Order: sequence, then structure tokens, then C-alpha cells
Amino acid sequence: MKLPPSRGRGPWGIASFIAIPLFFSALIASTLAQEKPRVVQWQGGKHGILTTWHQPTNSMEARIWLWAFVPPIVLSLIGVACTRLPYGWYIACVAGIVMAMAVVYKLNTWTAHHTARFPNGVDLIPKSNHFSNEYDKGEWEGLARSTALSLEHWTIGIACAAIVVMAALAIRRRYFSRRRAPVGVPLEGVHAPDATTPGV
Repeated sequence: MKLPPSRGRGPWGIASFIAIPLFFSALIASTLAQEKPRVVQWQGGKHGILTTWHQPTNSMEARIWLWAFVPPIVLSLIGVACTRLPYGWYIACVAGIVMAMAVVYKLNTWTAHHTARFPNGVDLIPKSNHFSNEYDKGEWEGLARSTALSLEHWTIGIACAAIVVMAALAIRRRYFSRRRAPVGVPLEGVHAPDATTPGV
């Protein structure tokens, strides 16, 4: 089966450009959804079971980054496919908008779960330690949520702007560009009147 001919790299280019803010939004969302500290518990004698929290493992960090790369890679592949489709530019932009909204779809739930997994804040230092504590419980999660939503808005804004610009260029080419004269039709010449007298 023969593939349709390529219509240019424009859809792939705009999809890859939209994928930049989408990646950072996905990275924050992936962190809120998956990151959890390494919990260590031991028997503390008369104090019962004691619990301490340590930084996430390297495998956890790798998984967070791996899932963050999925949305921009998928969007870039959609852009490649759109190079062979009519209206591929618009399809790639709409795909970017849909993916930007999907990435933060459960952001509130992920924020609440991340806050519960880090009872002392992401710095793992209790609030009672005034000298070393940087983030209280839920403080970093609130900042991360706001940043992810801001990046979502930037992604959607870039996609919408690209649609508007391309539509404006298409309208300009169709209705306001100068039309060429038909090929093969002789043009009427303009010249001065013949001042030569006829011969006898």
C-alpha cells in the first residue's frame, strides 16, 4: 500500500515546537503522580514503630522522566503522520491542545496524593526544624500544580496562535493575492498611433 505524498514538514515542525512546553507540564504531572519517598520503619522499643522518609530511589526518578517523555514523543509522531494528511497543520495543533489537557486531567488528585506521601514536605524535614526546613507539607505541591497549569495554558496558547496564523495566511492567499493572467491568451498591446503615410 502506497503512502500519500508528503505535503511538507510544517505539521511535524509545529508539533515538535508545541511538545516543548508539553514536556515540562508532563514532567511536573508525572512527578506529582508517581514520586514517593523511600520509607524506612523500625521497632523503637517503648515508642513503638518509628518511621523515617528518605529521598526517592534512582529507579523512581527514571520512571518519572520516562513517562514525562511519552506525551511529547506521541505528539511529534502525530506531526510526522500529519505531513501526509490534508489540513495536517491544524490536526497537529488540535492534537497538541488535546494532549495538553489530558496531561493535567487528574492534577488535583495527584497533588493530594503527593502531599499525603510527603508528610514533612518534599525536603523531608519536619516543620519543627526552623533552621533547615524549606517546604512545609503541601507547599511545593501547590507551586508545582500552578506551574503545570501555566505550562498547559502556554501549550494551548501556542497551538491556537499557530492555527490562527496559518488560517490567516490561507485566507490571504485565496482572497487577497494577485491572480496571474491565463497562460496562452495574447495580451492586447498599447502603442502610439502610426504616423507613416500610406504609399502611393
